[in-house]
Amino acid sequence: MVSFRVSLLSLVLFSGLGCATATTSNTARTSTEQLLITNAVDQSLDKIDFRPFRGHAVFLNDKYADCVDKNYVIASVRHRILQSGARLVDSADKSEITVELRTGAVGTASSNSFIGVPEIVLPGVVTLPEVRFAERKKQSGTAKIGLVAFETGSGMALGTGGQALAQSEDSNWFVVGAGPFRSGNVKGEISSSTTGQAAVRYTQIPKIITFAAPDPSGTQLAAEPLQTIDPVSLEKNE
Repeated sequence: MVSFRVSLLSLVLFSGLGCATATTSNTARTSTEQLLITNAVDQSLDKIDFRPFRGHAVFLNDKYADCVDKNYVIASVRHRILQSGARLVDSADKSEITVELRTGAVGTASSNSFIGVPEIVLPGVVTLPEVRFAERKKQSGTAKIGLVAFETGSGMALGTGGQALAQSEDSNWFVVGAGPFRSGNVKGEISSSTTGQAAVRYTQIPKIITFAAPDPSGTQLAAEPLQTIDPVSLEKNE
């Protein structure tokens, strides 16, 4: 009878136990790779002065741009042109200035190095295993972007144009199995954009989607501004 009770109790206990797994997935390209490339693109464009286009109609010819993240490169150049105070047009015949965009190199490269003792194979069957005291895994992103500008009507060059080259880096150190200890442009960009005041939400996206009908008078009504949040009052409420 005692053994029956023990068996019954064991059955009840084990029936309450179980295991579960969480399904995870990763994108084909890591976020680190994409950040390395876009960071290098942004740094390259930081070296280009678009201010002479201010007040002019500009057509961006992107047929010579062929690279990974091509859309980001093109959209970023368009953004910089608009920031300069120029007006973008969708065809050359509407423009005063034509800007030709080309890409020389947009991509990543990686390298690994370590401090330690490599694997040693001794005569016979004895093999001393590899020992790594410190290891560095480094990945870099490079962007070489070229631009030339000319008067659309005459075809005369506006300045010499040229190329802008920049590189971003992500390094991960492992010391005696501990790590990674991260450094590089990507770490700095993430840290400056997600911590401190940068982590405070300044806008609240509406949960209800609304639209406005076109204005027959031709004057488009401006949408209501997004709800703003004062970071100082937000910190006090926390």
